[in-house]
Amino acid sequence: MKKTRTGMKEEAGNRKLTKGMRPLALLLAAALLASGCSSNDSGNDAATGNSAVSDAETDSSKAADKGSDSSAPSDGGDKAISEPSSESSKAEDRASPTKKPSGQQPDPQAGLLTAGEWNDLSEWQDWQQLNARPEVQQLRDYWAFYRFDMLDVRVTGGGRPVVDAIVRVVDEDGQYVWEARTDASGRAFAYAGLLDEQSGQGKYSVEVEAGGGLKQFENVPIPRGEALQVELDEAKRTPENLDLMFVVDTTGSMDDELAYLQTELKDVVNRVGQDNGQQLDIRVSTNFYRDKGDDYVVRPFPFTSDISTAVKQIGEQEAYGGGNFPEAVDQALQDAVREHEWSEDARARLLFLVLDAPPHHDDPVIRKIKRLTQDAAAQGIRIIPVVSSGADKNTEYLMRFMSVATGGTYLFLTDHSGVGNEHLDPTVGEYEVQPLNDLLVDVINRYVQAN
Repeated sequence: MKKTRTGMKEEAGNRKLTKGMRPLALLLAAALLASGCSSNDSGNDAATGNSAVSDAETDSSKAADKGSDSSAPSDGGDKAISEPSSESSKAEDRASPTKKPSGQQPDPQAGLLTAGEWNDLSEWQDWQQLNARPEVQQLRDYWAFYRFDMLDVRVTGGGRPVVDAIVRVVDEDGQYVWEARTDASGRAFAYAGLLDEQSGQGKYSVEVEAGGGLKQFENVPIPRGEALQVELDEAKRTPENLDLMFVVDTTGSMDDELAYLQTELKDVVNRVGQDNGQQLDIRVSTNFYRDKGDDYVVRPFPFTSDISTAVKQIGEQEAYGGGNFPEAVDQALQDAVREHEWSEDARARLLFLVLDAPPHHDDPVIRKIKRLTQDAAAQGIRIIPVVSSGADKNTEYLMRFMSVATGGTYLFLTDHSGVGNEHLDPTVGEYEVQPLNDLLVDVINRYVQAN
């Protein structure tokens, strides 16, 4: 089924408050006057009634005001993009998450959760237009992601895509500005000035290395109007390794969906093993995180070729802890990117980051997130967020920044399943709503098959 998100179109109309009590009070007062009941007691009753109406209207108005903060910046008059907000206010929000009016939640089963996908790399013109908006520029500054000046590199050898080739961008001082790996289609995305506000010289050297061969290009403008086509002299053997990592937030705020996510992820791991196990060497790593002060901050498990072991690890987790909005995302990513033995050569390295909250917003954490994003891109690790209920716009945009930087895609749960609390409407165009497990399997298959 199709669902249209109007993140780039205008939404008209405001929610109006119905005040049904004032006419009732006036009719009651008229009836009392007609019957000659004009005693002080009746007058007092009428005054009390009017006071009750005023109080009810005031409370309703306050409730309406809570739902629409006029001080928050508007996303071009369409989707509201929240201003970067303090952790204390977010902690208060997390104490009473918004629940959808629904009956008893269904038992967990594969295929129940629903999700959508939006790939900003495939919709690059829309992404550039979105980033030109002042409120999105504000969010980029908030997370210290600057210019998305991108170089699209496409590498072939013998007429076939070259997988896992190394692409480097080098500045005039000989320093590496960005490093990336080509995907199964032989395509890599490299950036200049993304993480350094002062960087940006216009033209760079580009190196492409694969199978012991090296090609260099000078004075390459970034951005470039078209892809840089690179033909290597020899075809490189296509790697057969597939590394899958799931990094999952297990704080208390995930309690409304964790059991369902566990069922979905177990199904995905099993299906990927069945679909690709004969052609690929599949390894899976499951990792779970909470926050500082909880019984654990990161609970990592190394890569394993035993699918049943990974499935068991997922099923043993429970949601607990947290207590404020931000979580230890930076520490989870540091462990995931730097403390695991990713394959040196791989068809794909996919890191699914399942979460509902951003990292803590302080300078050391932000610097770490930026370094880890750059490290992931250099290793060919595609960060693919799976954003759950309760997330805000700060979380959405940070996840999209990271997925774009590493050649990933953006996944998000939707309300269609009826499971969990309310899900954020992403600022995207039209997308297809699918069962989460089917979508995850489809995404994995796309990253291991040449387009």
